[in-house]
Amino acid sequence: MMPVTILTGFLGAGKTTLLKRILSEFHGRRIAVIENEFGPENIDNELLIQDSDEEIIELSNGCVCCTVRGDLMRTLNDLRIRREAGELSFERVIIETTGMANPGPVCQTFFMDDEIAEYYRLDAVITVVDAKHGMVTLDKQEESQKQIGFADKILISKKDLVNEADYEALRARIMRINPRVTITPVHFGETDINELLDISGFNLNAILDIDPEFLNEEPEHEHDDKHTHDHEHDETCGSGCTHHDHHHHAAHSDEIGAFVFRAKRPFDPERLEDFLGGVTQVFGPDLLRYKGILYLKGVNRRMLFQGVHMMMGAEPGKPWLANEKPETKMVFIGRKLPQEVFTQGLEHCLV
Repeated sequence: MMPVTILTGFLGAGKTTLLKRILSEFHGRRIAVIENEFGPENIDNELLIQDSDEEIIELSNGCVCCTVRGDLMRTLNDLRIRREAGELSFERVIIETTGMANPGPVCQTFFMDDEIAEYYRLDAVITVVDAKHGMVTLDKQEESQKQIGFADKILISKKDLVNEADYEALRARIMRINPRVTITPVHFGETDINELLDISGFNLNAILDIDPEFLNEEPEHEHDDKHTHDHEHDETCGSGCTHHDHHHHAAHSDEIGAFVFRAKRPFDPERLEDFLGGVTQVFGPDLLRYKGILYLKGVNRRMLFQGVHMMMGAEPGKPWLANEKPETKMVFIGRKLPQEVFTQGLEHCLV
């Protein structure tokens, strides 16, 4: 299947710079880039064979570039038809969203439309965050929090413009919003392009990566007393919130947050399905990404599940080993989710 990467990020964080580099670097991969037309600048014209009004332009290195003037589904189907007819040659697709966009609807396209789902495979959402302006953008733009909530990988640009303490504060805040994301500082001249492609962030078999600190029951290090009273436990704290970083935490009550549900008892599969169906109907628009390894009664292997908004899927994973204690681990990332409602509901689904 044709892998698709969604590239999103704050305005001015460096998405277009990164994209130009991916396109101009010779790495033997032919890429089709779909750009939202309101990017601050389009792909460099010197890369283009022709600068025309056509929606799809071939670049001099064999890559293809198109703007979404109409609907994303139409553009993807158009690319597929032209590739199958031998008119275009490409091996993967990168969709660059605008700096203000919520990546959710773009992700959903790959689950909703059968024709697209059978040809294209959503690989990952990559979000570019600007180290210098990241905190302010997160304070002011809820869309930027959604871009972090959806991300499988975060690239932090302009790290050289901030001190280490500010960088660590931004990193800690990102981890609270999305504890399953990998964060890499980048200099766009040096990033290894291969690390951005084929991440399998939407692959159910991918390991459920959650920041280990997020799951610690016990704090790993003592805190300076003057910071500890700043912390109010709120809905952005996970069940395993260790209150590290209190002095930063108090200042930012982000709309988007995450929590983890864990259980050693198995789920009753029917009750769980009913409950998840119900919460996705009610909270679907505010549920960004959710993912988990489930321990189900009567099933001798782990079930892997994940969802975006109201769309969710599950598939069998590896069998539980004889020496393993089966356990459920689920992470929910969303906007002002009532953790109590989810936790109590899930507990009622346990056998």
